[in-house]
Amino acid sequence: MIEIDAQQLADRYMAQWTTPDATERRTAIELLWATDGVHVLQPPAEMRQVAAELGFGHSTLEAQGYDAIENRVARGHERFVEAQGFAFRARPGAVRLHGLVKFGWEAVSAETGDVVGGGLNILVLDDDGRIRTDYMFPGA
Repeated sequence: MIEIDAQQLADRYMAQWTTPDATERRTAIELLWATDGVHVLQPPAEMRQVAAELGFGHSTLEAQGYDAIENRVARGHERFVEAQGFAFRARPGAVRLHGLVKFGWEAVSAETGDVVGGGLNILVLDDDGRIRTDYMFPGA
């Protein structure tokens, strides 16, 4: 596997969510992700509760491939950056262990700079250093 700076990768990953230009976002996705990469999101607790009440043993949300990931990132940008005025940033201290990168992130009010949320991501990289699987845990 090629050398990857874990913090730099985490910073680039978080930047894709805040990039306002759709063409630039798509380019960032194609540079970061494997062609068949998968974004796996652990939904918020209230969504997991509803799923459990409906008989689903576990609930995860997934987007696979450039188009689906681009749609997911675009919807996240619209909802959190445009509508709510958040920015996202990786916390310092990203670490790499073989083909895994783990990092924390924060949602920050663009107006006040206050941290309003965050989470944890674990990225599984392919041999080219692109994201094969992204496990996102908001609120972690």
